Order: sequence, then C-alpha cells, then structure tokens
Amino acid sequence: MKVPLRIGVIGGGECSREAAATAREVGALIARAGAVLVCGGLGGVMEAAALGASDAGGLTLGILPGDDPRSANAGIMLAIPTGMGDARNVVIVRASDAVIAVGGAWGTLAEAAFCLKNEVPLIRLKSDLPTLPIPEAESPEGAVEWAIEQARARAG
Repeated sequence: MKVPLRIGVIGGGECSREAAATAREVGALIARAGAVLVCGGLGGVMEAAALGASDAGGLTLGILPGDDPRSANAGIMLAIPTGMGDARNVVIVRASDAVIAVGGAWGTLAEAAFCLKNEVPLIRLKSDLPTLPIPEAESPEGAVEWAIEQARARAG
C-alpha cells in the first residue's frame, strides 16, 4: 500500500489577506503534488490552505482542538476532533512528514518547536516566527517543493 505524503501547514488562526492568499496557493500546490494537507482545521492560515487544497482536488485533514467535528473550516474533508486544546499542535506535527509555516503567532511558534524537537522538516514562508534554525522559502512553489522533497526523504 502506498502511503501519501502528508504536508502540514501551520500559521495563525487569524491572518492578513496576503498571508491567506499565500496559504491558499500553498494548499493548492500541495494538492497538485499529490500530498495530503494537514492543519489545525480552523480559521486563518489553516482555512486558506485547506480551501486551496480542496479546490485543487486534494485531501485535507484537520486536527481540531475541540470535540466537535463540525467546527472545522469548509476546506476540511476529514476532521479529527481531539478535545486536546492547544496540545493538538503536537498531533499536527507528528501527523506531518514536513511542515510549512505561513505567518503565525504563539501557537505557530509552539508547532515550530515541536517540529525541531521531533526532527520534522520545517520551512518558513513569509513567516513572523522569530529567527530559528530553519530555512525560509522565497515563494509558495519553493516551500512546497522543499517540503515534498524532505517528506519523500523522510518517508524513505
């Protein structure tokens, strides 16, 4: 059985129009690459990326903080309610073969730290994260190409 690559997209639950447009493009590119988009399933960057992926025919997985699968954004095809609150950020990272950070705030920083701790490849794209030992992409295409390459290498 061939297991599809899973690319996480992390970022703020609220975001600028520019960050939303970038995340939407990232989501579409992930879908076109044949990977599954993994995110937190709510608003902002998560919603934009999920809508981009679903509009492009991709599969989207939302790891939700609460108990209600109906709280997922409209771009989520498979919602996983965890009842874990912010602790679900660990699940998002562990469910991903590579992660792309778009914009972001404190939750995104926590997810980035989990990536570094668990050796999950992470790249920033127009991210507000403080300087961390992670690469930064210049474009959505560059971020998705990098994430797919890293995920393939990690998946063996």
